Amino acid sequence: MSSVKDWTSKLLQGNQIMFIKKYFVVLTALLSLTACEKVKDSQTLTKGLETQFKVSEQTGKFVINPQFDGAGNFSEGLAAVKIDAAKTGKWGYIDKSGKMVINPQFDSAEEFSEGLANIRIGDYKTGKWGYIDKSGKMVINPQFDSAEEFSEGLANIRIGDYTTGKWGYIDKSGKMVINPQFNFGGKFSEGLAAILIGDDKTGKWGYIDKSGKIVINPQFDSAEEFSEGLAAIRIGDYKTGKWGYIDKSGKMVANPQFDFGGKFSEGLAAIRIGDDKTGKWGYIDKTGKMVVNPQFDVGWQFSDGLAVIRIGDIGTGKYGYIDKSGKIVINPQYIGVAHFAEGLAAVISSNEGTNKTAYGFIDKNGEMKIPPQFSGEEVIANFYWLTEFHEGLAMVRVGDKNSGKIGFIGK
Repeated sequence: MSSVKDWTSKLLQGNQIMFIKKYFVVLTALLSLTACEKVKDSQTLTKGLETQFKVSEQTGKFVINPQFDGAGNFSEGLAAVKIDAAKTGKWGYIDKSGKMVINPQFDSAEEFSEGLANIRIGDYKTGKWGYIDKSGKMVINPQFDSAEEFSEGLANIRIGDYTTGKWGYIDKSGKMVINPQFNFGGKFSEGLAAILIGDDKTGKWGYIDKSGKIVINPQFDSAEEFSEGLAAIRIGDYKTGKWGYIDKSGKMVANPQFDFGGKFSEGLAAIRIGDDKTGKWGYIDKTGKMVVNPQFDVGWQFSDGLAVIRIGDIGTGKYGYIDKSGKIVINPQYIGVAHFAEGLAAVISSNEGTNKTAYGFIDKNGEMKIPPQFSGEEVIANFYWLTEFHEGLAMVRVGDKNSGKIGFIGK
């Protein structure tokens, strides 16, 4: 689901797009393998869970009671939800009242984007992807081996398996406007899309426009989407290569010099000097000037004016938040965090007690606005996947990942 995708890109900032997609596939498979049998009486379970984890009537109130076995974020007024945690469970869509407006019938379902949502019929290996509209009508029949969300009027799709298949682009009628020919094709952003020619080890990345014309020749060993007029690119292999930034003409505006470079957000980009274990993170502006010196053990992109940073290693370090001057405004004290979104951020203060991964939500002053009571997921050792608010609601789980249920709270 989309929220997992969103989290994966944050966690694996130093890895190229192909690796991120592989990791998401593995994560999805693992979650399916650990799924539990369907609880027959979901209403009884929901009432029990609400009694055990009572939510404040002022903030964090359940708008949609915990009852789902999987869920995505709200987007364009709808959210994908899964009924039955087993591998045979189906996905449908609810509105903000919790009403099921598109009945569970899909084997996978993603967020709506530009009026359409990509869904899969069939299992992960042999199933096909298509697109539905908000009424649930199939507007593009399932026929693709992979399909991503629409962006700027086009969607990147794959014909063939992960290893040998080719990526192209369709419009909202399902017409193939750029024939499948690339080893990977990213989504369009600011009029351009990153494409890979050749395999993910020796191939080169460049950029195409919406006609499919290559406007920046494949020459990079990794390339990210454009954001705020610039794109991060890498010259050299994953371990020893360096990251820099290009503009939409392909001109190098910040020479490759960083051991990792994230995308620009709110005028700044997180960069790392040194390897992924001992290196330090700082921030540059669009001229490549270092405005926040490398000093943090992790640095995420800015969101809502603040950025997540970590002091210490992934096992024992703590997360906090900085402003754009680099000043720590919320002291490192959390073992798990999320970006600020709509004024709030999910945090885990401690892994002690009966619910070791319970999280709540803080405001930008660091004040706990919604007390810790929801169940976070330790996706890999010492890293937790936490939710964010989207369109005024946040999906949260009450209970563990095997037997708990997901609902949505308001602010």
